[in-house]
Amino acid sequence: MNATILDERTLTELDFTRLIKLHGGHLPQGLADLLAEAEIVPSREVGADVITMYSQVELVDVHTRRRQKLTVCYPGEAEPAAGFVSVLSPVGMSLLGLRAGSVARWRTPSGEECAGELSAIVFQPESSGDYSI
Repeated sequence: MNATILDERTLTELDFTRLIKLHGGHLPQGLADLLAEAEIVPSREVGADVITMYSQVELVDVHTRRRQKLTVCYPGEAEPAAGFVSVLSPVGMSLLGLRAGSVARWRTPSGEECAGELSAIVFQPESSGDYSI
């Protein structure tokens, strides 16, 4: 498994419904595990500190202290160089559903273990009143 799912995860009903349909339901094991174990809540009830789809977060590498802003998106919109990471990528899976202050952990395709502290949620659609993205 590329993403490590250790912390409790919270997903909105809309994100859950859309994610379960990705690739015709043939999901990578890490995402299938996340969807099976996550707490599912109505979009209007998700906490502003939870990473949902299209949330932009500030991630601080626990080893190098390098800061970066990342936005979790669907595969067709991924543009890693611009900070848009696919929810199907190891880092995208590791972020989705976590709360600000948590540490996301994942493995790169080459097997390197990575970890980043979620120092802030810069933007979350639901806290801006958008429940349809």
